[in-house]
Amino acid sequence: MSNLLKIKLTIGNRVYPLSVAPEQEASLRASAKKIEATVQQLEKNYAVRDKQDVLAMCSLQYAAQLEQSKNQPSLSHSDDEKIKELIDMIDVHLDAY
Repeated sequence: MSNLLKIKLTIGNRVYPLSVAPEQEASLRASAKKIEATVQQLEKNYAVRDKQDVLAMCSLQYAAQLEQSKNQPSLSHSDDEKIKELIDMIDVHLDAY
């Protein structure tokens, strides 16, 4: 646990001190920055008085995006390997001509 970094992230005008693994720091900072940008955009586009409402709207937006990405078909590792094999076979036949 001694290799954890102590960082502070600001979200919704609140500071959150965290202890994170070094490999998580960049993604957490990028995520906090993205949340802040979304909050600012929502505040600009909607007449929202309460920061809690904006944060809830932001959370809903990201949760909806996550759900949509789960429902989209993705390639499995074996599908990816099959596609590579087919591409190699096509390349071999094209090189013959």
